[in-house]
Amino acid sequence: MTKQIRKAAVLGSGVMGSGIAAHLANIGIPTLLLDIVPRELSKEEEVKGITLKDKQFKNKIAESGKQKLLKQKPAPLTAKKNIHLIEAGNFDDDMERLKEVDWIIEVVVENLSVKKDVFAQVDKYRRPGTIVSSNTSGISIEAMAEGRSEDFKKHFLGTHFFNPPRYLKLLEVIPTKETSPEVLSFMQTFGEDVLGKGVVIAKDTPNFIANRIGTYGLLVTVQEMLKGGFTVGEVDSITGPLIGRPKSATFRTLDVVGLDTFAHVAKNVYDQVEGEEKQVFDVPDFINKMLDKGWLGSKTGQGFFLKQGKEILELNPKTLEYGPRKKLKTAAVEIAKQQKGTANKMKALVYADDRAGELLWKVLSPALVYSAQLLGEIADDIQSIDDAMKWGFGWNMGPFETWDAIGLEQSVNKMKAEGLDIPEWVEKMIADGHTQFYKEENATTYVYENGEYQPIKLNAKVINLKQLKQKQGVIKKNTGASLIDLGDGVAILEFHSKSNAIGLDIVQMINFAIDEVEKNYKGLVISNQGKNFCVGANIGMMLMEAQDDNYFELDMVIKQFQNAMTKIKYSAKPVVVAPFGMTLGGGAEVALSAAHVQASSETYMGLVEAGVGLIPGGAGNKSLYLKHLASMPKGVQFDLQNVANKVFETIAMAKVSTSGEEARENNFLNASDAISVNGDHLIYDAKQAVLALANAGYLPPAKVKFPVVGETGYAALLLGANSMHLSGYISEHDLKIAKALAYVIAGGKVPFGTEVDEQYMLDLEREAFLKLIAEPKSQQRMQHMLLKGKPLRN
Repeated sequence: MTKQIRKAAVLGSGVMGSGIAAHLANIGIPTLLLDIVPRELSKEEEVKGITLKDKQFKNKIAESGKQKLLKQKPAPLTAKKNIHLIEAGNFDDDMERLKEVDWIIEVVVENLSVKKDVFAQVDKYRRPGTIVSSNTSGISIEAMAEGRSEDFKKHFLGTHFFNPPRYLKLLEVIPTKETSPEVLSFMQTFGEDVLGKGVVIAKDTPNFIANRIGTYGLLVTVQEMLKGGFTVGEVDSITGPLIGRPKSATFRTLDVVGLDTFAHVAKNVYDQVEGEEKQVFDVPDFINKMLDKGWLGSKTGQGFFLKQGKEILELNPKTLEYGPRKKLKTAAVEIAKQQKGTANKMKALVYADDRAGELLWKVLSPALVYSAQLLGEIADDIQSIDDAMKWGFGWNMGPFETWDAIGLEQSVNKMKAEGLDIPEWVEKMIADGHTQFYKEENATTYVYENGEYQPIKLNAKVINLKQLKQKQGVIKKNTGASLIDLGDGVAILEFHSKSNAIGLDIVQMINFAIDEVEKNYKGLVISNQGKNFCVGANIGMMLMEAQDDNYFELDMVIKQFQNAMTKIKYSAKPVVVAPFGMTLGGGAEVALSAAHVQASSETYMGLVEAGVGLIPGGAGNKSLYLKHLASMPKGVQFDLQNVANKVFETIAMAKVSTSGEEARENNFLNASDAISVNGDHLIYDAKQAVLALANAGYLPPAKVKFPVVGETGYAALLLGANSMHLSGYISEHDLKIAKALAYVIAGGKVPFGTEVDEQYMLDLEREAFLKLIAEPKSQQRMQHMLLKGKPLRN
């Protein structure tokens, strides 16, 4: 099916509607954001002479939803400038403009009658062939399409985004019986490749997949808390990261979602099911009392938790009073904390004979059985259910992966002993000798489906480095990194040190990788599939050397790191760096040295060394300065001092981008660098970038001299810092760091406009770094960061 989404319309400008519009704007799709017309003028509007017919008044609701995007946290927009791709309008005047768009997304109030009225208008104005979808969280998609034209029905389906749309990966796509297979296929591909989502195909059932299972699990947890006499804080202390769930665990998640939203979703299932399932979805009385009081969670300032000053209090569900937050501490919890990996932690907990084990077993076992009972009803395969829970609720493991982790046979035997009704297909599976839902053979993962194992379904753009290494081994590795053959003449250098911090082991592998690639490959990708690309250099190692006065060795280490960055930059074969997540300090320096950066949309990049009392030492100052110079228009006079000021400010303030797009605005990326919206496709995209550069006859950049601002520029750089010091905004040591940084950026004691080479700047940088690391206050900052994980201002 040849189709493109070049322009979209979102109908409804509430939190979800505006969030979806923001996500579309982030990927460059112009979007109409429409909403109802207000009923009456405000007193302020009357005073200003605004009338009911004025466009400003009629667009007010949609315009308000649009403007709120600039203030929301976490930010829905990857860059504030993206808001200009969103055009506000209203249902009275602008429905006929739906003929301009290729995709119409309905996000109005969760009421079937209202939605059907909106779709009647949509059907009247849309072009034939335009895709229409609903973002409902559970209303029947089939019911919404009743009475619509044949072409509408053919192009209609559900597209359920999760909030916030920018950050949560899941997109549930729900076809009707009349949805064209071509439309469904297109939306799945578009959702993955363009929207950057993890797409699952869901059945048209109450709350679809993730909300059906997730809400069930949350309600079971609430009920077990009440039965077992646990506190809100105790439950959250063991239902979060300890078992591979988000930090928000159970009750903090409910506060973030909003109790009103949660109760609505629960009622949606309650009204449509029978028996024991209906009882589970009956919201407990104390939550209804919270709703009556307006204690809806984060949006009203209190819910299950209440912040008073710096202290966070927890709700007592029996008295509806707040008290100190508690944690559940048992032997099993301590044992689980010592285990590596979510699966081992989970197994250590669920069979433990203490309060933590008892609670987790009673919460998990019915949720696992419930997920198995719903197979075929909410989705056709267990992979879709697992993916939905991981992408929509942030679980490390889906329900069937969890079942594998705790042992299918062992857990089923315990469940049956306790009277749980195990689905027949699970019993047959075990009887046939299949004791895992997933298994791995020959570096391929298989999933149980219809009585046999099938390879898991993956987009061809998803590259799994772990399986790639299992399948063909590595070219070379050490404790910090591995060099792997990606195929098609491209190699990848994968970091795998703790937090992917850069030490001499990674520096050695960079040098080896460049030499190997120059001899035998078309180019190199530098990336990995950890939590973050790289949190910087190994400051623990550097602090130990500094405290032992090993400055000669530190000088050698910094020089080796600088040389490795130079080797990346001037490699005869293209080096593409693919950063994602935290890309800080040394990680940013690696990216700044590359021929091309293929960044994830969620890349948080910055040179943050000032936070530990240092300045960048691995070519970061020079590289960022050159990136800024390269961004200046060719053949046009520009203000060199202004360039130096911007680089100085970015590094001195340890600015970290909040997205890949903002990294571009901060000149960590240039115009030719690229951004991958789907993080799972990042390494594939980086590989394609290497091949494109190689096939175009890549040549490394020529070594050239460049101008610096010198002594007069140095004085100008320090004006602001001295003023802030005199005003008490920065400490004396902050000023010392600023002076060292300014000296490097200015190029030392040379006249304004002097042209210098890169080695000159690297020597200045290294000298300044070594002076700062010898300072006791810098060492205190490094120690504090290692112990507390946050900067010290001394």
